[in-house]
Amino acid sequence: MAVSTCPRVFSFESCSEPDFSGAPNIGGDRKRSHGRFAGGLKPARGTASFHGSLSSLIFRFPPNFVRQLSTKARRNCSNIGVAHIVAASWSNNPASSSAAAAAASAASPSATEPIPPSVDAAAVDGVALIEKEVDRSVIGGLNLELEGFPKSKPSVFSFDGSLTIHAGERSGRGIVTDGITTPVVNTSAYFFDNTAQLIDFKEKRRASFEYGRYGNPTTVVSEEKISALEGAESTLIMASGMCASTVLLMALVPAGGHLVTTTDCYRKTRIFIETVLPRMGITATVIDPADVGALESALNKNKVSLFFTESPTNPFLRCVDIKLVSELCHGRGALVCIDGTFATPLNQKALALGADLVLHSATKYLGGHNDVLAGCISGSMKLVSEVCNLHHILGGALNPNAAYLIIRGMKTLHLRVQQQNSTALGMAKILEAHPKVKRVYYPGLPSHPEHDLAKQQMTGFGGVVSFEVDGDLQTTIKFVDSLKIPYIAPSFGGCESIVDQPAIMSYWDLPQSERLKYGIKDNLVRYSFGVEDFEDLKADILQALENI
Repeated sequence: MAVSTCPRVFSFESCSEPDFSGAPNIGGDRKRSHGRFAGGLKPARGTASFHGSLSSLIFRFPPNFVRQLSTKARRNCSNIGVAHIVAASWSNNPASSSAAAAAASAASPSATEPIPPSVDAAAVDGVALIEKEVDRSVIGGLNLELEGFPKSKPSVFSFDGSLTIHAGERSGRGIVTDGITTPVVNTSAYFFDNTAQLIDFKEKRRASFEYGRYGNPTTVVSEEKISALEGAESTLIMASGMCASTVLLMALVPAGGHLVTTTDCYRKTRIFIETVLPRMGITATVIDPADVGALESALNKNKVSLFFTESPTNPFLRCVDIKLVSELCHGRGALVCIDGTFATPLNQKALALGADLVLHSATKYLGGHNDVLAGCISGSMKLVSEVCNLHHILGGALNPNAAYLIIRGMKTLHLRVQQQNSTALGMAKILEAHPKVKRVYYPGLPSHPEHDLAKQQMTGFGGVVSFEVDGDLQTTIKFVDSLKIPYIAPSFGGCESIVDQPAIMSYWDLPQSERLKYGIKDNLVRYSFGVEDFEDLKADILQALENI
């Protein structure tokens, strides 16, 4: 007969219906803890004595009762630790029945192992044996003895498609729940049971989140999922892609330092490098993405701290030889950060190619539904921690509701990206052969300047295609307005197709002569293919071209 006595924490089964009215508190007179995961067994009314039937009870607790964060999650720098730890696992050993009966009669704390302070004494009424697992883990770079965590197990998943669904969740997360989906923990602060716990936390002997800006259980799951895909030691997620970019640049390039970036890049990133960083005495060298000689020259002339670029770039989808530039930069003591937003972790593994850090606007493919803003960086614990320290000061924390949307979106990432890769490549070929299209920019085409490189370091070429219509500004406007399926909007990477004319969407505040300095012609179109049917998208583009 199944009896649910405390739905907040667990339920159990017994071979007979117990009476809790006389059950002693194993914790003696110890005051009940108010830990976040604490719970109690409510006394049942009108039942027989509990003592006589204790030895015949068989307790079966949910197998995930003590499931907590995986080793990587506990090492995650944005999670200075984890929330209060449930430091007990429950014994179903039949040999324990006599000891349990003796403990119940004695009602003494010495009758069993000490009850961890984060577990409510009432939660162990009638249960004498508490098995405590001790697992040495690294939190915030420190070795701590943490109780109640499952032993680290190797992943059973070999492919990215499985990781997008289960990473950070199936192997254990720091939220006590039987739910398949990760709960949203909406809290701005976390409490301590007593001052001793707070001091232990401050002196890094105890794991906790402390304050919402420093971490959140829901946010940690999203970070772990991204780390698993990137093969990263740690990931830090923030409020937007630009937040991730700006915090990273300020954290890793010292005042008076120098960085190298590329000509083709997201405009707001360029504006930050050109207008904000100089206030800190930071200078930059801007090179063509494929100009290795210019990179070597910059490394020789300056004390370069960081090489920061997108690959593929925005909007011309240029590709950087990540392995080569990493070798050159590391030889001169410079770090390499690749913004892989256009590639996604499925199409390109920048860290495996030699980069120190990889950045994403998670707003795009990772979220995938045009409904959330987020940004992330992944890499070694040491480097991510440096960025994290500044992030904690500047703010820009991701709301846990947004983290949930990232988690949900990533579970279909591999399916969406496969479809978008296929659609974009097929449409790029059609556009390149069309007489009303002057030029197509897509790494999957042999005509792309870095096509061979893209084939070496990418497994797919992404869902964005840029191309130039054969006409002027007004002709291109007519083409865009004739399209029936895509939304005219900024951003990319979602389920819905999106189209924009960069000269208007991103550079309209500049005169044409200034736009041309960045290669932005009036007839340039950027098309982000969603997951609609290929034939529908093809027919729509062809009819729009026929209208011009």
